[in-house]
Amino acid sequence: MNRTGLFIALGLSLVVGLLFGIYPELDLNLAALFYDAATRSFPLKFNTLAGIARDAAMVIAWGFVLPAIVALVVKLFRPDRPLLIPGRATIFLLVTMILAAGVLTNLTFKSYWGRPRPVVVTQFNGPEQFVPWWDPRGGCARNCSFFSGEGATAFWTYAPAALTPPTWRPLAYAAATLFGVITSALRMAFGGHFFTDVAAAGLVTFLVVWLAHGFIYRWRRTRLSDESIDAALTRFGWPGYLWRQRLFAARAAGKPSLVNPTTEARADD
Repeated sequence: MNRTGLFIALGLSLVVGLLFGIYPELDLNLAALFYDAATRSFPLKFNTLAGIARDAAMVIAWGFVLPAIVALVVKLFRPDRPLLIPGRATIFLLVTMILAAGVLTNLTFKSYWGRPRPVVVTQFNGPEQFVPWWDPRGGCARNCSFFSGEGATAFWTYAPAALTPPTWRPLAYAAATLFGVITSALRMAFGGHFFTDVAAAGLVTFLVVWLAHGFIYRWRRTRLSDESIDAALTRFGWPGYLWRQRLFAARAAGKPSLVNPTTEARADD
């Protein structure tokens, strides 16, 4: 996560934004590559193997964040024990996934940016009018096209790639890029997103990962330590842990005896 990657991402954002802003028909031309005029549909949308590949991509992406979820849940349940994985990795993976694939996509842009998906625009036998990427005034009411949530989830794999050993990191970044591109191409082939939807997903996600990595790992004034995060989670989870301990102790103290009192008295005699 160095400045070279940041400059590349910002440069691509500028080029794609300007090019497709000035010539919005490029989005339609690229979407048309996957459209079959004879059947008036996006055929790959009904392909079983393509659907399996789409689902598998999301399983793979969430599989990378699962260790962080498990580590956090276990830590909050048992704050007296250390985190299962380093604290910074736990926070980094969770925060970037929540921001990139949750807050910025489904809770922000896709809810308020009314761009219709390719499958529903008039150029592809749908009822809605096409709008360029920069125009939020489309006819879509909810779960809209800009920008791609699944694309953001796939490109989020930049986050675990950033945590690999330095010698493997370039290969990990290349694999994350390829994974994001293939997943995004499938979304386009299904008629679910335009090129600018998936391009924005990749570029925004990279910027989120780059900023979070700098905040947590690189920048001297803000970087955190594994120990400080572990200690903070211990303090956060401790009241609940003590409450559960008292609750279990109270239940154990009030539990009726399993020995019959009459039998116990006879044994004493």
